[in-house]
Amino acid sequence: MNTFVTLSTRQRMPVIGLGTWKSTPGKVKQAVHTALECGYRHFDCAAVYENEQEVGEALALWVGPGKALQREEVFVTSKLWNTKHDPQDVEEACKTSLAHLGLSYLDLYLMHWPIAFQRGKELMPRKEDGSICYSDTHYRDTWTAMESLVDRGLVKAIGLSNFNARQTDDIISMARHKPVVNQVECHPHLSQADLLSHCRSVGVCVTAYSPLGSGDRPWASANEPSLLADPRLGAIAQRYKKTPAQVILQWHIQRGVVCIPKSVTPSRIQQNLNVFDFSLSEEDTKSIESFNHNKRFIAPTVERYGKRVWRDAEHPHFPFHDAYRVSSKVDVYFLRRVVTMTVIS
Repeated sequence: MNTFVTLSTRQRMPVIGLGTWKSTPGKVKQAVHTALECGYRHFDCAAVYENEQEVGEALALWVGPGKALQREEVFVTSKLWNTKHDPQDVEEACKTSLAHLGLSYLDLYLMHWPIAFQRGKELMPRKEDGSICYSDTHYRDTWTAMESLVDRGLVKAIGLSNFNARQTDDIISMARHKPVVNQVECHPHLSQADLLSHCRSVGVCVTAYSPLGSGDRPWASANEPSLLADPRLGAIAQRYKKTPAQVILQWHIQRGVVCIPKSVTPSRIQQNLNVFDFSLSEEDTKSIESFNHNKRFIAPTVERYGKRVWRDAEHPHFPFHDAYRVSSKVDVYFLRRVVTMTVIS
């Protein structure tokens, strides 16, 4: 079983990487160190996670001349945040991530969302009423600026995150450097089968963030189903003498999806990599596919009178209308007025 996928640039990207979103400061460095000890060679980062400097401190102990690993043996991804979409800001943002990570180049640099926020130092610029301050910068213009990063050797490849199929095609239609990856929320409750099929057809690899369902998300409600606690999944895991998490990761791998599970727990970091010694049967694969109910857990939301709605639903580049719709005019009204919780992945 291959432990990597080959991107359209011919780069080899390990199919299991360590995600660093939600990893608290003070724990990220040790998590990356543990992952490197276990054999991880793929690390997923982002400027907005505000922990790239710790990731860089761990990488510096392992990677470089005279160290255990050479730079080309490690695959590092970072992401351009929404406040840096203006073409004038793209190179500086990339160089800031490189400085924090202690690297001279990135293997992959993603546009974190197709939605641009107002320029500035605030990660979540807001109006007086609490709503987000957007920018009218188009993601196509941002992409053109990202292409210059490839030309200058700052990044090996560029890609997308949270883009729908139409937006992906829009980028491909005008790109000099094609997107090699689209990183999206993907797990058995949100299998993304249509998007995965489309991305395959245009040579774009899909990476799954929150591949295990992000059960530790702090905004989860008590009545939401826990993917890892699903007894059907538990029964499958018992048959293979694996954990439910390992079964899900193998399900992703057999679909050709790269996974970046996050953990700071050494035993789980190791377990998440020990998934290459078994394969799921066709019957079990179909059983897991039946868990899908197109449920997004990580879309940024706002709340009003107990009703949770998508924060950015009225933005012209909001990516999720192609598959789902705002349920009512009341929801749109709420979106205009109140922000109580922000999700950034």
